[in-house]
Amino acid sequence: MIANQFALVRREIWEHRSIYIVPMVVAIIMSVTMLAVVIGASAFNKEIEAAIFGASNLVGDAERRFALTGFFAATSWIFLVALAILTVFYSLDALYGERKDKSILFWRSLPVTDAETIISKLLTAVLLLPLVTVAAIIATHFANLIIFSIWVMVKGGNAAHLIWGSLALFDNWLAALIVTLASAVWMSPFVGWFLFVSAFTKRMPLLMAFMPLILIPLIEFIAFRSHYFADAVGGRGDMMPLFRGTDLEGFFDEERLRVNEEVISLLGHLDVGQFLVSPSLWAGLVVCGLFTTAAIYIRRYRDES
Repeated sequence: MIANQFALVRREIWEHRSIYIVPMVVAIIMSVTMLAVVIGASAFNKEIEAAIFGASNLVGDAERRFALTGFFAATSWIFLVALAILTVFYSLDALYGERKDKSILFWRSLPVTDAETIISKLLTAVLLLPLVTVAAIIATHFANLIIFSIWVMVKGGNAAHLIWGSLALFDNWLAALIVTLASAVWMSPFVGWFLFVSAFTKRMPLLMAFMPLILIPLIEFIAFRSHYFADAVGGRGDMMPLFRGTDLEGFFDEERLRVNEEVISLLGHLDVGQFLVSPSLWAGLVVCGLFTTAAIYIRRYRDES
């Protein structure tokens, strides 16, 4: 079973090159953008020299760590948006594509069950895609830090002190890993639904997937003047119980005129325990399981000959 899953996941990587091409493209765009920014900023020599002097002598480690953490977080969120889009299109094409090009007839001739095949696609969407995304995030951070370090040294600054001496790499990267995986698991009911649509639809999987998500809330509101379905489906992303409540005033200590070091850590703003015990998390996994089971049933008994 486990060996089959590894083989099937490798198959997904071979057949769906977007799994690694999309994060790679986003990483290249982010790195090129960073390079363009530092080149463009080089035109303001006096302002840059003053900023480097201020960062070296007037700003503390906490402030520099805060600025770098903000850079890490902003970069990571762009990858999360790309991951969400990639997951939608991958899930909708995972079973629809093999029926469209008739490759399902070949895969059915192999000693692999329909359940194993669809579970491998679910694992790819919920586990592999986030891991590839995190790897791209880390690579982008490294590339951008190297670009920025070279630029600082060219401008006469001490990159080892200004940048590398204030980094919290483990904190930022572990937080990115937790948030990315948690978001994928939290949104797994949609992945299950997309796989179900991909298994039964004969054409236009994107339309077939999103049309019920739009029509059902509309019908509910017209008929009952309620919006329970819209709140449960449309607002699920905002309900993820992973983040602690954040007091923005706590970032700044007015007495010392410094950033509070205690609130800089991204891990300090995450509550994994609260996330794991959330009833909504487990209810979502049940819904994902039901849709996945339905997709297995459809693939098993559907005649594609």
